[in-house]
Amino acid sequence: MCGICGWVDFESDLRESRNTLRDMTETMACRGPDDEGTWVSPHGALGHRRLAIIDIEGGRQPMIAEEDGEVLAVLTYSGEVYNFQELRDELAARGHRFRTRSDTEVVLHAYLEWGADLGSRLNGMYAFGIWDVRKDELVLVRDRLGIKPLYYYPTSAGVLFGSEPKAILANPLSRPPVVDADGLRELLAFVKTPECAIYQGMYEVRPGSVVTVSRDGVAKDRYWRLEAREHTDDLQTTVHTIRGLLDDIIERQLISDVPLCTLLSGGLDSSAVTALAAKALRAHGQGKLRSFSVDFVGYTENFSPDEMRDTPDTPYVHDLVRHLEDLGVEHTDIVLNSGELMDPKVRAAVLRARDLPMGIGDMDTSLYLLFKAIRAYSTVALSGESADEVFGGYRWFHDPKAVNSGTFPWLAAEGGARFTALEEVLAPELVRKLDIPGYRAQRYRQALDEVPRLPGESGLQERMREISYLHLSRFVQILLDRKDRMSMAVGLEVRVPFCDHRLVEYVFNTPWSMKTFDGHEKSLLRAAVADVLPRSVLERRKSPYPSTQDPAYEKALREEAARLLESGRLVAEPMVDVAKVRAMLEQPQGTVSRHDVRAALEGLLQFNAWLERYQVRITV
Repeated sequence: MCGICGWVDFESDLRESRNTLRDMTETMACRGPDDEGTWVSPHGALGHRRLAIIDIEGGRQPMIAEEDGEVLAVLTYSGEVYNFQELRDELAARGHRFRTRSDTEVVLHAYLEWGADLGSRLNGMYAFGIWDVRKDELVLVRDRLGIKPLYYYPTSAGVLFGSEPKAILANPLSRPPVVDADGLRELLAFVKTPECAIYQGMYEVRPGSVVTVSRDGVAKDRYWRLEAREHTDDLQTTVHTIRGLLDDIIERQLISDVPLCTLLSGGLDSSAVTALAAKALRAHGQGKLRSFSVDFVGYTENFSPDEMRDTPDTPYVHDLVRHLEDLGVEHTDIVLNSGELMDPKVRAAVLRARDLPMGIGDMDTSLYLLFKAIRAYSTVALSGESADEVFGGYRWFHDPKAVNSGTFPWLAAEGGARFTALEEVLAPELVRKLDIPGYRAQRYRQALDEVPRLPGESGLQERMREISYLHLSRFVQILLDRKDRMSMAVGLEVRVPFCDHRLVEYVFNTPWSMKTFDGHEKSLLRAAVADVLPRSVLERRKSPYPSTQDPAYEKALREEAARLLESGRLVAEPMVDVAKVRAMLEQPQGTVSRHDVRAALEGLLQFNAWLERYQVRITV
């Protein structure tokens, strides 16, 4: 896993801009603490920061492909390709010769063999840029589900690109950063429209897509998208197929030349990954598996159920670890306190990792701190992320009101207001001008227009296909981006087995009645892994990533917000309803305010910090 960036300019000699390229590359240092490299030619320049995972010595980048002493193509690559060994054998049979054991070199030779179509042959998570010297052409490729981020910024003479916006913003051509009305709408709407990058002039490479930049301009093409297919397997065959896929996926994703672990919450998804990973390591004689979970001081003992969470995680985590005792799982609880969550340096690091105030308060901060603690032991972690989107695990999948709301269901669900809390403190005239409900409605219609349809499908099955598509093309992007940013901010690679495109395609086309055949959420996943999990975990209801319930945390937020209002440092003041914020601060702390006021204050503090530190110009 790494950080990549680059610059194409068909009208200038980039060899005179090496310092700017180094500045762009340096912004990716957290993503690649092990090594750095740049490559510059007259019109194409690439930068790379490396987190060494496979072939520590041989995988340095940018990587160059040569023939008879002439450079053919140069690659800057981030990610992991899990079928690289099979591809390597196929390419070797076609005459390619390899100098390293790295998947990076396999990707480079795959491009030489198959050109821009190589993405359809890769199984993994990846984002890369290839400068084709023969054509004076840049090719940007992103994995099917968008696990790894990739941004680009067209210029008058070419393009800038990077793993994160900060790499692009380090180039004078992109400054000052501007956010226009649509960018602000996207920021507030919590809908994650494909290709939208918030900053004016900047775009994300859409998952499963290729962006080609030549003297003729920018061209986009999709090599993968979800398709509707008839599911003909019976229930028993379906469960068996899913288990077979999971066994293969997890075994592939255990390949690493550095210490590896799992993220364990005690829920069905992470427990399944941990159990299957421990089983696979034991079968191959590779020793014990390490696992890690997050908790807060006093959280388990004083837990109070809410509309999102019925139970704390820790008891289920420990049940799973005891259940896997024969396989030798070595587990560690990472326990955080409110002082750590409110640490200004930590909060600044989270904003720096995000590049945008799109976080979700303490759930971002605690994830960053969890990953920072894990990094002292492991460089790679397997996560249960995305199983809810694939198998239909969220509570709103099973809430008729949310399903039939006529908007994105996560916004209509109970507790969904927390996703959009920042909007609550904006000035009324700005809210009217932006018309966020109208923007969401437009983006919702756009998403429904994309849904692949199966002839003859109707009623609940048709609607649940739509709901699944909304999550796999929108909501999962929010969570994958969060996990990537928080983990790579500390140089930790997180792998997501449930995002394997083979599993996603298969389950997407499984009838909803089969996905809920036992009357619970994620019925198919539960049945597929029932033999490796304890009953307590198998029967546990979905519980999202935890959020601290310590009253001291909200008290500290309130105090910080009050100080900001009195200090004259509220950069966001022209856009904020200050009277409403003051009224919030006067409300007593309690269950309701923990959900509403706290989320609004978290959003305001981060929004203000972003405007101040990134010197953003808002043009509405």
